[in-house]
Amino acid sequence: MQYHEIGKTGMKVSSLSFGASSLGGVFHDIKEKEGIEAVFTAIELGMNFIDVSPYYGHYKAETVLGKALKDIPRDKYYLSTKVGRYGKDGVNTWDYSGKRATESVYESMERLNIDYIDLINVHDIEFADLNQVVNETLPALVELREKGVVGHVGITDLQLENLKWVIDHSEPGTVESILNFCHHCLNDDKLLDFLDYFESKGIGVINASPLSMGLLTERGVPVWHPAPQPLVEACRKAMEYCKSVDYPIEKLAMQYSVSNPRIATTLFSTANPQNVRKNVAFIEDPIDWELVKKVREIIGDQQRVSWANS
Repeated sequence: MQYHEIGKTGMKVSSLSFGASSLGGVFHDIKEKEGIEAVFTAIELGMNFIDVSPYYGHYKAETVLGKALKDIPRDKYYLSTKVGRYGKDGVNTWDYSGKRATESVYESMERLNIDYIDLINVHDIEFADLNQVVNETLPALVELREKGVVGHVGITDLQLENLKWVIDHSEPGTVESILNFCHHCLNDDKLLDFLDYFESKGIGVINASPLSMGLLTERGVPVWHPAPQPLVEACRKAMEYCKSVDYPIEKLAMQYSVSNPRIATTLFSTANPQNVRKNVAFIEDPIDWELVKKVREIIGDQQRVSWANS
């Protein structure tokens, strides 16, 4: 496992990290135990960065992760969670007020069984009034950073332009990291266009969703996926080609996602310990760059085709 610093935070994190969103979909005791075991396996294999949110499973992911963290020494991991997106009884809610952000941090710490959050993020800022993020949400988190309740402050979004806008309109040093998803994977490398900008501001880059939310899998795209049909079809053809040469597209996608040392870490999510082991094994093998080139040719004019967040 390789390790890279997130910007100037001092946090040296594993190139592949554990996204805990899958823990939010766990509703049976035995599956919950499996999810907890997945966290233990990630730590055991050298992953030292865990990302979660109150939104995932509407507080369930944090609760299940908290059960796992009780049995893991605090110096074995950095923990990232978020404010802004929530939910209850299956209904999504958003609240980017400074007051709610502050309350949310303390509530998360209670669910997670910890007394310090290494990285706190404003979650999916495209759902917020960006001016409110700049003038209210982020200052509330900076205040918690100054008090030592949280270590570092970041923002997350699908839209890279929103991340840049908030950074441009915030005091220097406010935002220390960004988390972006689906823009450093086989079918979309738009994140690369923004690396010089983020580095010029001393901001660390976290990548997520190396399988592009299921587009790059043999199992096929989930029914809820917002990608347009031509992109779905192009990725399916790429998957079939990889299968024909006995190189699972999941393996190539994971390898590609961690291949750029300028990106501190890539998050993937699972509640299955075997998937953790499999993905770590994938990234330990050398990547086939010729196959990357072929896959990109197959995806063709659907490269960098994106969609709205949901």
